[in-house]
Amino acid sequence: MSAHRFDVRGRVAIVTGATKGLGYGIVRGFAEAGAQVVVSSRSQERCDDVAAALAEEYGVETLALACHMGEWDAIPGFVDAVYERFGRVDAVVNNAGINPRPTFVVDMTTEYWDKLFAVNLKGPLRLAMLVAPRMAEQGGGAIVNIATMGAYSGVGLGNSAYSASKAALLNLTRAMASEWASKGIRVNAISPGPFVTEMMKGTAKFDEQFMERSARATLMRRLAEPDEIVGAVLYLCSDAASYVTGEDHIVAGGMQR
Repeated sequence: MSAHRFDVRGRVAIVTGATKGLGYGIVRGFAEAGAQVVVSSRSQERCDDVAAALAEEYGVETLALACHMGEWDAIPGFVDAVYERFGRVDAVVNNAGINPRPTFVVDMTTEYWDKLFAVNLKGPLRLAMLVAPRMAEQGGGAIVNIATMGAYSGVGLGNSAYSASKAALLNLTRAMASEWASKGIRVNAISPGPFVTEMMKGTAKFDEQFMERSARATLMRRLAEPDEIVGAVLYLCSDAASYVTGEDHIVAGGMQR
């Protein structure tokens, strides 16, 4: 297979949660590969900083556009602004997600549950459902939903809401793939294992052994850096994955489901 099939130069990619952690690694990977990128998170200031840095370093066109993916009614305006700037979207990476603090099932509140599901599940749903019809008009595109290995096991003390929201995201991914395959839109998921991110460091504040235990759960016996997810994302958003949809790609150093 020739290298051009992996080429994403000039394509327009939206990455949510793009100013830190996995999202930052992903949006940087797109920019380095020559794509035009929409840098989105809740902070406009952080979006501005990241977008400016990527434009300067890689010479690509960027758009810094804050949007809270947990606010259903804010997302249509976000999508309109992206299309006003670029006229098209070729790839969407639904990376934005939250896991504020460990909360046990018996301590669950409707406010906490709804907050996690609003960002982790309804946000990807809303963004994808608004972009998909326009993608279809242009001949297709790719959507990647970032899940987690925890979606399969449901284990991890206090992570019930987070793992449940990501398990639902995996099923939503398959539903989207089924509904939009005929329109040329491929929808896949990636389930990361333990990566060194702000979210993981936050969990470690409540569990001193969390990082070490997570590393031991992988065959490679280590945690991953955020840029180690880039290859999988770029592959799924390129023509190299033209026959891949409705799948979950595990990037977890050999961690078992």
